[in-house]
Amino acid sequence: MSGKKISVLREKWMEGLSWQRIGLIILGAAVCSFGIHNIHQRTGITEGGVIGLMLLAEHWLGFSPAFLTPVLDAACYLLAFKYLGGRFIRISVISTLSVSLFYKVWECFPPMLPDLSAYPLAATLLGGMFVGIGVGIIVRQGGSSGGDDALALTISRVTRLRLSRSYLFTDLVVLGLSLSYIPAGRIFFSVVTVTISSFLIDCIQNWEPHKTKAPQRIREKHGEVENRRESMKSRS
Repeated sequence: MSGKKISVLREKWMEGLSWQRIGLIILGAAVCSFGIHNIHQRTGITEGGVIGLMLLAEHWLGFSPAFLTPVLDAACYLLAFKYLGGRFIRISVISTLSVSLFYKVWECFPPMLPDLSAYPLAATLLGGMFVGIGVGIIVRQGGSSGGDDALALTISRVTRLRLSRSYLFTDLVVLGLSLSYIPAGRIFFSVVTVTISSFLIDCIQNWEPHKTKAPQRIREKHGEVENRRESMKSRS
């Protein structure tokens, strides 16, 4: 009986999940965490969203990140559960654990990219690309890499805003508050990197490869009709 219960629970947990989807989630987690570890953390680029809010609360209120981060993430996931459902939470458990695992993996190796601290614009552009592509892959599979994504997806669902605007809204609010203790120059680069990552996440989530083939198919169909007309004229 216990074996049957375990089997039923496993089937419910894996419902809507395939090994291909899980593999893409793991790939997205690897790309995203690689960029944050090797670029953002080394160059001191500030994050928006939940991470930026955690840093803000740590600075002004003295709350420990070890305590505050899971609390903020849990609050975002509870809100997401109400509007996005249990399937989103199940996928997000896999993606969040994958991100945490890869953070640990990258920490076991020396830096894999040159130190871009002297080139903040290059760090901003490259870091935004890593985060945007990695998180975009995860979000496209129906999950999230943390509370930031859960909150942005919830805002997008409730307000009907594009996902990129939802990300920018949460990021810019937190970065605006962060001006209270971070120089405007550093905030500028953070705004650039979150704009790039938000744009890429939105593009990857809404990318529909079949649509790009539609015009070609229409042209081919039109060509076939024209050929038939020409052949009918020649016969007559």
